[in-house]
Order: sequence, then C-alpha cells, then structure tokens
Amino acid sequence: MNPALYLNIGSNNGDRRANIARAVAAISHCILFKDAEIALSTEIESEPWGFDSTARFVNIGVAIRFRTAFRWSEPQLRHILGALQKIERSISPMPHRNPDGTYRDRDIDIDIIAADALVCDTPALTLPHPRMHLRPFVLEPMAELAPAWRHPLLGATAAELLKQLKP
Repeated sequence: MNPALYLNIGSNNGDRRANIARAVAAISHCILFKDAEIALSTEIESEPWGFDSTARFVNIGVAIRFRTAFRWSEPQLRHILGALQKIERSISPMPHRNPDGTYRDRDIDIDIIAADALVCDTPALTLPHPRMHLRPFVLEPMAELAPAWRHPLLGATAAELLKQLKP
C-alpha cells in the first residue's frame, strides 16, 4: 500500500474559507506532493478548542496519497513540516499562540495528523498528533477520508475514537 499523509486545516479569523482554499491550493502546488493524489473531507464548523473565542473554526481534513511506495523517514517528515509551516506563514505571519503559550484566533492552522501508522516523537513533530483523539473536528474528517485507518497507539479507528468522545 502506498503511503498517505493526513492533515487538518483550520481557520477562525478573517475569510475562513478563503484562507483554507489558499492553503489547499498551496499544498496542491507544493513540489513535495507532485506525485500524490489529494482528497478533501467535508468542511466542519466548530467552537474553538483549548481557548475561549467567539470566532468559530472551519476545518477540513486532507489526505495526501502518494502514487509511489516509500518508507517514511524523520528527515522527510521534518521537511514536509517545514513546507507546511512556510505555507501557513505565507497566508498569515501571525503566531498560533500568545506569548504565554495559550492558543489564539488564527487565519490558518495546518496540522499533520498522521503518516499512515507511523509513530514519531521528536521535539519537532509527534505523530499521530498527540491530541487528535480529543478533537471531533479532526476525527470526523479523518473517519471520512480514511475509515480503515487505526490509531497505532490506541488501536481504534477515527470513528471509534469519535464515538468515545460523544456521551
């Protein structure tokens, strides 16, 4: 099976949908993903997670499925992370966090959620995303894009993790 990378893109500031469209377009044109098929989930609107704000988020999931087989490497993932952060900065140079480390409203946020079943824990990147199992706005798109994917540490699909969140 060829490798797949899963992202979540969100925005709660400015023209949210236009911000997300700009991010998707930049990802689609990124040389790192030239040999890939990109699929988008249904859009989800949600309350901010982890901070208070009156501005709701729009989120989408992105599946990047590569056409050639390879094995993930830490340098490769760091390179991808750097490219995604560059795309974020090209849309908005504002930081995602306040000086005290708390979350803030943002024009764009691109998170790497998973790279297949890879487990990675480095200072720069933790995969799967360490809080994905707590966030419905991540789990719903993931369940749509990759219904058979299982969290390599928790052993559950995104749909099963989502069900655990709902009372």
